[in-house]
Amino acid sequence: MIRSETSFPVRYYETDQMGIVHHSNYIRYFECARTVLLVDCGCPIETCEKEDGVTFPIVSLECRFRYPAKMGDVVTAVATVETLPTARLQIGQAVYNQDGVLCAEGKVVLGFLDKRTGRPVRCPERILRCFEEHING
Repeated sequence: MIRSETSFPVRYYETDQMGIVHHSNYIRYFECARTVLLVDCGCPIETCEKEDGVTFPIVSLECRFRYPAKMGDVVTAVATVETLPTARLQIGQAVYNQDGVLCAEGKVVLGFLDKRTGRPVRCPERILRCFEEHING
């Protein structure tokens, strides 16, 4: 399994009038963790677009809200990959507060599109090798 995480404070503009993180921001937190995961695997998005000619559109997204993050919290966004990508890459996602309490969890499925044609493609070989190296140690 691959696991990456990043931590940051909840910012005022991310909260509602009750000082609670607005639900839409958890999707952004998920993306922060996915970006770190791709960098950790040696596949930063900009490199994949330039060298592999692919983009990563979101095919589906699930989010379950468990406990509210609040203004003043420091949250940790986590991304995990358990299986090698084929035509899609499935990423487990979670957000915890500074006390380790699960605030939100979910799953994001990414596809691979040929940047030039906009057509779906299988995971490029270089990207697959990067994930194999990290999943298999």
